[in-house]
Formats: sequence, structure tokens, C-alpha cells
Amino acid sequence: MVNKRILVVDDNELFRESIVETLRRQNYTVDAAKDGPNALQMVQANKYNLVISDMKMPGMTGIQLLENIKKLDPDMPFLIITAYGAIETAVDAMKKGAYDFLQKSDNLIRELELTVERTLQFQSLLTENKNLKSVIKKQNDFIGHNNVMNEIRSMINSVAESKSTVLITGESGTGKELIARAIHFQSRRSNGPFVKVNCAALPEGLIESELFGHEKGAFTGAIKQKKGMFESASGGSLLLDEIGEMPMIAQAKLLRVLQEKEIHKVGGDDPIEVDVRVIATTNRDLESQVQDGNFREDLFYRLNVIHVHLPPLRDRKDDIPEIISHFIQKLNLENGFHVDGLDDSCIPVITSHNWPGNIRELENAVERAVVMTKTGLIKPEMFKFHTRLHHDESTGLQPGTTVAEAEKQLIYKTLDHCNNNRTKAAELLGISIRTLRNKLNEYDGRVEDVNEGV
Repeated sequence: MVNKRILVVDDNELFRESIVETLRRQNYTVDAAKDGPNALQMVQANKYNLVISDMKMPGMTGIQLLENIKKLDPDMPFLIITAYGAIETAVDAMKKGAYDFLQKSDNLIRELELTVERTLQFQSLLTENKNLKSVIKKQNDFIGHNNVMNEIRSMINSVAESKSTVLITGESGTGKELIARAIHFQSRRSNGPFVKVNCAALPEGLIESELFGHEKGAFTGAIKQKKGMFESASGGSLLLDEIGEMPMIAQAKLLRVLQEKEIHKVGGDDPIEVDVRVIATTNRDLESQVQDGNFREDLFYRLNVIHVHLPPLRDRKDDIPEIISHFIQKLNLENGFHVDGLDDSCIPVITSHNWPGNIRELENAVERAVVMTKTGLIKPEMFKFHTRLHHDESTGLQPGTTVAEAEKQLIYKTLDHCNNNRTKAAELLGISIRTLRNKLNEYDGRVEDVNEGV
């Protein structure tokens, strides 16, 4: 590996120089120190990719040097060279943060070359992983600095490190999933999986299998064992999206898992322990659903340990320019556009609109404006709002129209607006896919023509 800088520490000059020459032949940049104190000074003054130290040295042992360097740079890779047979000491060094150890033997030079290469490769992977996590964390950060969003940001920082379940509520399109991801990636579970389950999209007959898995032969079609979402999310976080749409029978099984921290596969006898942090989201008023008998009260309390409520965009309009700026930068990068931002005359237009679709509607509006503009400043005429979905005068309703018929007309108009995409229509209507599907089944025609894609 070219351009890697290594520090070799040993009080024996002859041995030290032989190590230095060996590594220089491998095209590494190598410095040498005769003892621990000298090595510490060099580490403070320079950036090294690896430190290799003898174990026994006067004044400061290799383990003492290791401990001091880890205080300066916890991520610094460290190799210990020990006398033959000193295994216990080497193991102690690894417990304190050494990556590996080498024994002084006839094969030392060859083992040194291989171990150094392996150590630096591992360190490169760690660095790459750390950088990727930083990018992912930034991607899953949310924008907004008004008082409410600052309080939510502070709450996330406080609850991320706990194992407590979190309930995130808010209207459709407010960014509930983004908040869930922010909680996951700021927690100690960020190395683990983040698994999302849309409760409204799960077939009622397969919910238990999807969540908890099944054994081979558990039911017709179960041709092999399958992991459920809980098992797949073990060690990480499980997002139960649209939790208010979960059937009562599944709610009872979910409650048991939250209480006992273990699952039973469909068709299985033995419990399986799972270490999962559950985050649930809903655009429903779960307390009202509890009162109406549509949601279990005991499950509600289990989920509502930490409650985060996201305000609608109309209540945080001061954040809109910053959010738009973020979307413009993202779209410029993705498409090679050169849109500089908003013309000042856009501000009254975007702040006078109530954004019933919240962040999702705003993102779609900005995308259209950026695509139509491509370069320079976005003009106000680039923003087109579909007000017919939200105002009575454009629905064509007449006095005497029943509530049921008005509901039917609104659903079909929304489907027209969304090109018959049920997922998008349900989001605009503020209902679940399952509720929309049931409504369509009540009506005549058009049901088969509707697609459920995103």
C-alpha cells in the first residue's frame, strides 16, 4: 500500500532498523523511535496509519505506549512484537486495543509483511465504513430550526441511546420515517439493520408470518423456513409504519413480543430471543382508536413510551425556504442542473399555500420547478398547486349529494390526479391503502384498473 505512514518503536537499534528497511521495501513511509516517550512525541506531531512497537522497552513498555496512544487517537492501529512464548502478555495487549501481535521467530519478517498489509486493509475498511455512516447519518438528518423542530431534534438526541419504544405521530408526508431513521442512526444500534414494515400493506392472512417468520411446512406454500421482520431486525431497529392499520389479532401477538422480547415462528415450538428497538409511526389518533375499540389500549401504552409528534408543514412555514434549498441542491446533483435557488417573488407564493401534502407535496412541487427551470432562479409561475383536491368549489358537489357519494367522488378524483396509483392517492386522502382498497371494493367499476405501485 503506497503512501501509508508507519511508526516503528524499539530500543534495539539493529532490530529496529531491520524492521524499518523491511517495510520501506514494501513502499511504506516509515519513521523510527527508540523508546515510548519519543514515540508519543512523534504521534502527537505526525499522522500515522500504524504503530508497531516492541513489548519490552526501558522507561515505557509497549502496553503502556499502547494505552497512551489510544488516549490520543482511539482509532490508531497498533501491533505488538513480543518474545517467543509471551502469549499472555500479547493477549493482554489485544484486550487493551492492539490489533494483533507478532512473535520474534525465524518467520518474523514474512509474518510482519502479511500482518501489516492485513492491518492496513482492515483500517481502510473501518475508515470507509465510518465515512459511509457519516454520509448516511447526514442523509437521514432532518431540516428545520424553528422551536418545535429544535425540541424534536433535542428529544431524538436524548432518546436515541435508549432501548425504549418510540411512537411517532403526524400527518401524512410530515417525515415520520425520516425521524425514525434519525433515531436509529444516532443510536448504538446504527451498525445493525434498519427494517421497515408497512403494516397497512401486509396481507391479513400473512401478517404473523411476515413479522415473526415461519417454519417449513407451517402452512400451504411454506416450502422453506423463513425469517420474519423481527428476526431480520435483531440488533437494530424495526419501523412499524402505519401501526394504526394493524388488525387486532396481530396487535395481541405484537404486544407479547414487546413484553417478552422473544418471538415464535408460525409452526415453531421454541421461542427465539430478539434484540430489537421498535419504532412505530401513524397518521391516526391512536387514543381515539383505543376508545373506539379499534386499537388495544395495552399495546398503545407499550408503544407510547416515547412520543414524538411532527407538526404539519403549514405550522412551520419559516422552515420552507431551507427545505426547498435542500431539495434544489439534491436535484441539481442528481440531474446535473444549475438552479441557483428561488426568485424573491416566490416567497409569498410558497408561504401562502397550506401544503396539505406536507413535505412530500413540497418535494414534488420543487422537483417540477427545478426540472422546468434547469438553470438560474426559479420563478413563481413554476409552482402549480392542485387545489381542486382540497376545495369544495372544484369537486362538482351539489346540494343534496350524500356524504357517501361525496366521499366516493373525492376518492375517484384523487385517483385521477394520481394516475390511479393507490399508494399516492391514499397518502393525499390521509387514509391507509387498506382503507382505500375497502372503499373501492364497495364501489362499482374501476377497481381492477387501479395500481398499487409507488
